[in-house]
Amino acid sequence: MSAVFANSTLSHLVREESFVGTLSNVQNRIPVKLNPVEQLWAAWYSYMNNDVLATGLLFFLLHEVMYFGRSLPWCVVDQIPFFRKYKIQPTKLPSGKEQWHCLKSVLLSHFLVEAIPIWTFHPLCEKLGISLQVPFPHWKKIALEICLFFLGEDMWHYWVHRFLHYGVFYKYIHKQHHRYAAPFGMAAEYAHPMETMILGFGTVGMPILYVLYTGHLHLFTLCLWISLRLFQAVDSHSGYDFPWSLNKFLPFWAGAEHHDLHHHYFIGNYASSFRWWDYTMDTEAGPEAKLAREERMKNIANRGTKKNL
Repeated sequence: MSAVFANSTLSHLVREESFVGTLSNVQNRIPVKLNPVEQLWAAWYSYMNNDVLATGLLFFLLHEVMYFGRSLPWCVVDQIPFFRKYKIQPTKLPSGKEQWHCLKSVLLSHFLVEAIPIWTFHPLCEKLGISLQVPFPHWKKIALEICLFFLGEDMWHYWVHRFLHYGVFYKYIHKQHHRYAAPFGMAAEYAHPMETMILGFGTVGMPILYVLYTGHLHLFTLCLWISLRLFQAVDSHSGYDFPWSLNKFLPFWAGAEHHDLHHHYFIGNYASSFRWWDYTMDTEAGPEAKLAREERMKNIANRGTKKNL
């Protein structure tokens, strides 16, 4: 019996042999007013009648649909000459062989590395007190929590990513991700299994830390957060910077240009979503950042010389 309703017997009353029938019962027999998304959510968990299976399948399908739904269109964009002017490294288009190699590796990672924690996630949710009940929390609360997750993940990603560029950690773990000096969307999750788990903790770990501290979090918020994080990860590896890209409206947003420079120069620009960590820690990559860094060093040296006179 599902825990999607506060009154657990409701899920049994609305359940039919088909999902459509269950959805119809949710729409017509539930005394609580639910929006269309909440109705689909309640119908899914009631129809599955197994919360562990329902959550595992939901998150696995969500991951695959969001990842490939966002990354595969970039393969089409690469073949359209009109978009070449927006390509950050216009002379470096991924070959069919490179894309095929990446696709095979990513699928292996999805099914052999990421699938295990996804399918075993619901028992952890129950232990942590993550709710799946309808109705959902207020949208303002959801938006605030997602913003906090973005901030926390970005901090985690910056420091761990920077750490992975040192010595044996780069050679045996992170080097795989740098196979493509000119990244493309599908390469967002092309990584060593160890890196997938370590950097992936930033995505899953921030909500876990949040619910441990506050005692409340909804599973739907996690769905939205993971969807947005996947969208951002693929976008930052797309290799394209458009006039309508988000970083053109939010100067502190990293975007594709920021991460493309990291792949091009192999160092610097370690953060995932925002620019402030690289700016504050003086790890920005690219010729402009190098010139600005040299100019700052000259100014510091000049001030020191003047003090000694």
